[in-house]
Amino acid sequence: MIDDEGAQLGIMQPFEALKKAREKNLDLVEISPTAQPPVCRIMDYGKYLYQQEKKEREAKKHQTKIVVKEVKFRINVDDHDYETKKNHVLRFLDDGDKVKATIFFRGREMTRTGLGRQILERLIKDVEPQSIVEFRPRQEGNTLHAILAPKKSAVEREKEKAKEAKQKAKQERMEKEKVLGLEKAKQPAQAAAAAQAPHPGSQA
Repeated sequence: MIDDEGAQLGIMQPFEALKKAREKNLDLVEISPTAQPPVCRIMDYGKYLYQQEKKEREAKKHQTKIVVKEVKFRINVDDHDYETKKNHVLRFLDDGDKVKATIFFRGREMTRTGLGRQILERLIKDVEPQSIVEFRPRQEGNTLHAILAPKKSAVEREKEKAKEAKQKAKQERMEKEKVLGLEKAKQPAQAAAAAQAPHPGSQA
């Protein structure tokens, strides 16, 4: 038997343990039913459940959720469309998501799979600074795809974002101090100009 403060109370009859729990307006909870004898503890069971749920929610917050975003290309993609899709890939990688770059071949396009592979290899090279290749281009039926993952971990990205936010705040503070400094510098000059200006009615 364990009390609500964690102290060992020794072995006692169930009715005695229940009586002690009721004296404190708490619950008697069996925490190790398979032990011999079973171990019970006096506690606020409702509060215990709430704390357990809170711990589970906190644990879920810190779990890294892996998301795979798909970006589709065509073998006849022009440069403008390619750049747009490449920027989508970079944005997804920067957000910490994996990217599945896919090319679908339709009809006679199946005879030009080499061109599709060139497009994916070009993409891999273009986003190399921000990514690692999990799967190089491989074909499954009429689909060719490659999978890219962020080069930086979630922790590293959070550190970078925090650093950028800190630098931005510092820059804004310096700009604000500069403006205030200019305003303060103007005040003595304005006061001196006001003092030198002739007042109405002062002339004879």
